[in-house]
Amino acid sequence: MSLGIFYAILGAALAAVFAGIGSAVGVGLAGQAAAGLTAEDPDKFSKALILELLPGTQGIYGLIIAFIVFIKINLFGEMATLTDGQGLAIMAGCLPMAIVGLISGIYQGKVAASNIAMIAKRPEAFGKGITITAMVETYALLALLISFLAVFMFNIG
Repeated sequence: MSLGIFYAILGAALAAVFAGIGSAVGVGLAGQAAAGLTAEDPDKFSKALILELLPGTQGIYGLIIAFIVFIKINLFGEMATLTDGQGLAIMAGCLPMAIVGLISGIYQGKVAASNIAMIAKRPEAFGKGITITAMVETYALLALLISFLAVFMFNIG
């Protein structure tokens, strides 16, 4: 296996792992708040669950980028031959999703936890809580778009 292929696979792993860590931390933070709310008022479980799930999308986005890299290098068939520079370029294309996925997942979890606390006092503000939490998602989507374009549009060979 060439070093170029190694770099490309490393980029895919970084996107999946770091975005997944961000999602795990974010969902964990929101889950703690959701558990506290549900213990006090079980009827608010569904609202808390929706807010808790939102930080999980970054991990999905990281997996999407990893799969695109695997498809691009034909990991499941006869692998492409990549120079070191091509592999590094693909890895660099994965970094926006890796870095932004990690950070936005954590911060979206913090925002979701705060909004779970808000619906504990004002359940009618649920829609506002969703909107506020989804604002952090914007940056994860932008990172997904940049990584997608950087990896998918990269011409191998």
